[in-house]
This record gives sequence, C-alpha cells and structure tokens, in this order.
Amino acid sequence: MTVYSPAEGGTGIIGTGSYLPERIVDNETVAVRAGVTAEWIERKTGIRERRYAADHEAASDLATEAAVRALADAGAAPEDLSWIVVATSTPDHPQPATAAFVQHRLGARRAAAFDVNAVCAGFIAALHTASRLLAVPETDGRRGLALVIGGEVYSRVIDREDRRTAPLFGDGAGAVVLGPVSEGRGLLGTGMRTDGRLHGLIGVTAGGSRMPASEKTVARGDHFFRMRGRDVRDFVERELPDAVAGTLDAFGVTADEVDHFVPHQANGEMLRSVAGGLGLTSARLHLPVERHGNTGAASIPLALDDARRRGEPSDGDLVLLAGFGGGMTLGTGLLRWGR
Repeated sequence: MTVYSPAEGGTGIIGTGSYLPERIVDNETVAVRAGVTAEWIERKTGIRERRYAADHEAASDLATEAAVRALADAGAAPEDLSWIVVATSTPDHPQPATAAFVQHRLGARRAAAFDVNAVCAGFIAALHTASRLLAVPETDGRRGLALVIGGEVYSRVIDREDRRTAPLFGDGAGAVVLGPVSEGRGLLGTGMRTDGRLHGLIGVTAGGSRMPASEKTVARGDHFFRMRGRDVRDFVERELPDAVAGTLDAFGVTADEVDHFVPHQANGEMLRSVAGGLGLTSARLHLPVERHGNTGAASIPLALDDARRRGEPSDGDLVLLAGFGGGMTLGTGLLRWGR
C-alpha cells in the first residue's frame, strides 16, 4: 500500500548542488576485474563511467561539497538552516549520523541534523521528512530552510569481482535547499511504499547487530553490497507504473501534464525500457547515469542539479521524481518548479 502525503503549500526547492569525486573509472577498468567487457557494461546498463571517492573522502565530505553548492545556488547561508537531512546507506560511521559531520563542516549551528536510510529511495524519504518539518512553525515565528542531501560512497562496499554490482555503482552527492516559494510553486506531495518481504533483494548483511563483524563475515564477503538484479528489475517493472499512476491521481495531475521525469539512476537501459510504459508522453526523461553510474540516494539530486545546469526545468514546469531501492521501498515526489 502506498501512503500519499500532500505537502504544505509554499515549500519548494530553491537551490541545487552536486559533487562528483575527481577520479573517473571507465568501463574498461571495471570490466577487467568483473569478468565482462566494456561493451557489455554499456549495452546492459547505459553507463560509460563512474566516479570513485579518494582515499581521504567519506560520505560526509561529498555531501558537504554538494551542500555548499546548493546553498550558493539558493543564495542562502548555513546559519539560515533549521534542518539538515542526509540520505545515505554508506555513512561515515554506524554512528554518529553523517549529517552531524556535515552540520559541523558547514558551521550550520542552528540546524538539527540527522540521517535517513531507505537506500536508493532515500532522497525521496528525506525530501518528504524535511518538507513536513518545515511545515511546523518555529517558536520565534520564522520559516527556516532545510538542506536535503543524498550522499553515497559505494566504492567502499562493492565487490569489484561481482558483475552484478561492480559495473553499476559509483560515488557522489547531490543536495537541494528547501524553503518558501511563491504561490502555485513547490512540492505538491510525496508517495511512499515498502514491501519488507523483499528485503533480501538488496543489502549488506554483515556489520550490524544481526551479524556483527567477525573474521568469518570478512572471509565470506558478507560486508560487500549484494543485489539480485533480475528480481530488482522485476520489482521496478511491476511496481513503478502503479506508483507513478497513483501519485498523479492522488494529486490531481494527468500523465501528459508532467514536463520532467527524474528517476533514480539505477540502470539506464532498464529505465529507458520502463519509462515507455508510464504514459509520460510529454515528459523529458533525465538520465545522466552514463556519466556517474548508480549513486544510490545521491542519484536523484545529482540528476536534478545536472538539469539545472542545462537550464531546466523552466518556471512552472511539473517535475516527477521516483526512487526505488532496498527494503524494497519505492518513493515518488511531485513538484511545480519555481521560486
């Protein structure tokens, strides 16, 4: 069952930013260890290259860089922030929250900061959470801003010899600033659904309280990210069309009114195939996945910032977001672009 949540009027995205590590890893490099060819990777995934974080970079470093750029785009300062919500499934540490490091590095001392983890659907979950938090007036009556970040360093948890995951994943961060927008603009609402029966399709099994780290878990490779790709694709093909249709219906929008579709950048070939069945006949499909691969919770804000740097969306455009990932969880967001 999907839970649809209408947003409070007048809150929208007022700035975007992104950061990709400097190291570019091409398909030829990945193919050697994964036992495939560069041509196979591009044909199966639509990915040509991905970025890997430097040895000194963690999720918070990437997230902070994206945050600085989003704040600059919004014309906002760190002290204007009331909330910082970081979506990540590859945090700096099990605790404290990666968001705390971001808050410290930004100097956003007024802001409360915390993480959310819905894997590749994490950005939608964070966007929903932050928008609801902004709907509650602060005690001094002011309307603060929220910084919503997706940041991942998947290169640290990928088995480079696993052909199902190594070709797909890269590192990066994307951020948006949420704040007051003019009437008729902003976030219309979000939708979220989870099917916990499918929790085994995606995950890292060791390192938590269920299976603490040990010599055996390391030897078995239990700390690597694993994914049952065919089953994940079946889930997306089965669930995404219904989630998109339900979201549009819940917020009184028809499919042909959507101007831009920004999905989680899971796999370019899969998304092109699935997008054709969504009925979004007038929507531009945004797929920068070929340049950075699957960056988990970072992929939607990365794609949004990529669109912004190309002059899209235009004021008044209707933008549909969709994320899907481990759990299995699927999230959608609908917003009328503009400040």
